[in-house]
Amino acid sequence: MCGIAGFWQKAGKTEDELRSVAMTMALAMHHRGPDAQAAWIDAERGLGLAHARLSIIDLSPAGHQPMKSSCGRYVIVYNGEVYNATEVREELQREMGASCPSFRGHSDTEVILEAFAHWGIEQTVSRLIGMFAFAVWDRQERRLTLGRDRVGIKPLYWGRVGDSLFFGSELKALRPHPAWRGEIDPNALSSYMRFSYVPAPLSIFRDVHKLEPGYLLTVDEDGAVKLTQYWNLCEVARKGLENPLHGDEAETLDHLHDLLKDAVGRRMIADVPLGAFLSGGIDSSTVVALMQAQSSRPVKTFSIGMDIDGYNEADHAKAVAKHLGTDHHELYITAKDAQGVIPQLAEFYDEPFADSSQIPTYLVSQLARQSVTVSLSGDGGDEFFSGYNRYLWGDAINRRRMQIPVFLRKSGSRAIRGLSPAGWNRMARMMPEKIRIPQLGLKAHKVANVLDMDNEMEMYRRLVTVWDRPGDIVPGAVEPKNVLWDDTVQKDIQPFMERMQVLDGQTYLPDDILTKVDRASMAVSLEARVPLLDHRVAEAAFRLPRQLRVRDGKGKWALRKVLSRYLPESLFERPKAGFGIPVGAWLKGDMRDWCEDLLEPRALEAEGLLNAGPIRKAWSDHLSGERNNEAQLWTVLMYRVWQEQWPRV
Repeated sequence: MCGIAGFWQKAGKTEDELRSVAMTMALAMHHRGPDAQAAWIDAERGLGLAHARLSIIDLSPAGHQPMKSSCGRYVIVYNGEVYNATEVREELQREMGASCPSFRGHSDTEVILEAFAHWGIEQTVSRLIGMFAFAVWDRQERRLTLGRDRVGIKPLYWGRVGDSLFFGSELKALRPHPAWRGEIDPNALSSYMRFSYVPAPLSIFRDVHKLEPGYLLTVDEDGAVKLTQYWNLCEVARKGLENPLHGDEAETLDHLHDLLKDAVGRRMIADVPLGAFLSGGIDSSTVVALMQAQSSRPVKTFSIGMDIDGYNEADHAKAVAKHLGTDHHELYITAKDAQGVIPQLAEFYDEPFADSSQIPTYLVSQLARQSVTVSLSGDGGDEFFSGYNRYLWGDAINRRRMQIPVFLRKSGSRAIRGLSPAGWNRMARMMPEKIRIPQLGLKAHKVANVLDMDNEMEMYRRLVTVWDRPGDIVPGAVEPKNVLWDDTVQKDIQPFMERMQVLDGQTYLPDDILTKVDRASMAVSLEARVPLLDHRVAEAAFRLPRQLRVRDGKGKWALRKVLSRYLPESLFERPKAGFGIPVGAWLKGDMRDWCEDLLEPRALEAEGLLNAGPIRKAWSDHLSGERNNEAQLWTVLMYRVWQEQWPRV
């Protein structure tokens, strides 16, 4: 895992001047690549490629980047890991025979580069299993190509100002380029207020974009930019639903088990120490169980605990680790520990980002980095195996809504809202532990918010919305419409549950979940690998009949069955808890003074972008307990922290 950056601009600068810019861009990502930084310059073309390396495979100089192909035609900077590099190399050697170049080392970078030279770029990326973002310069065609992996595990930003095109793994790498402007895009800010992240292809800055997952971007010498989509999750899901697996249930589970075992095993290859995050939930427990089954030594596992009812999974993780026999490490943190991370978040994420689990994700990464350089994670199981509660609730409400008169749905919605979230939570505490629903109040009010929706797509958008009317928060902004507003997806993916999964996989997964894990882990120079996001797993998951994903009122049924081969169900069958922190209570308690400073009306409106009125109303309602507005307030607070700390130029 590394950081890449570069530019292509009008010629006229000396090689030393261009190298200075490129190296400054690389050094801005020192945390992503502390082991080496280097740049390659073509001054005649005004082109620079820069790389910051975290050495994971082939620690020798043979793995250093930027790297040239043996024929000299291609030069690459690459961030990620390709887990079938050995097979790709063998395929190259079979096809090329005696003309196949001699490999200098065993890095995946060298294999990718030679594959580009032999098959071309688009043909090569379709062969790769793994996570990657790259920039490759074709010296013969004078063409620059940027590429990003299928599901968006590795980030890549790019921007164009005047005659200059620049790119990088993080926004802070773009900032040293002379063409950088750093002007906030109010329209992107309004999208951020809706989702609590800035959705691709937007960034928080004008003229700077995220390259979307599964895309290649090419730039020719005449400046023409072309985007090509080489993998499409929606198309994968459509084909999977049209061609479901029909085999015996036991055989299907055997196939899934073998595929998951292979996906995990491939991600255990490293020339540095390796471990795994373990929360004790189904996804991370499945990954760790399959790791331990393929390891001759106890796998190092890591978890974070909090002495707060409803937010602590450390005991569950410890029990799973004990059963599997892992070398388990845990760290109990206090509210003060977690709050101490907040001042660093703006620097980690570069643009406003408000998933509060970013804090425990950073802390568990920090814990893991003390022992290992690579850690496997269970992310992706919810999106591909119908794991989120909102899939079940949303689908159930959608199936019943047209059978219930509108006035009854509206009155039901009002009745749920009649009890405050705290009241619902008090009711939850009276339930038996086995069926107790964590954060019942928050979830009950989410259901109330969609009861009176008449349209499936409007219902989905409401489910994933933080601020219902972002235009009230960012006056004058025109909210850009991304794939979530493209209602034609209903023609391709008709079942509502699977459509929610696909839309989450195209938006929430790369722009929230994977952004959170990448920045939190790379902040401490830790490589995070996500075996459940192997594209072969995604393709298999959407071919599973629904009854193998959802059964007995629970999602991830097939994953549960795979995990039950290694763990007794009593260790993982419990209500889904998530990886959160009690933000709502903290805002009203220890952090109230901090909130008051950031939410002070004049401070909110100082840059002329925000309207303090609705924000102050939300704050007042939250303090009174009338509503739980923690998500809305956290979104504004994270913007304000970023606004104060991240310099534009």
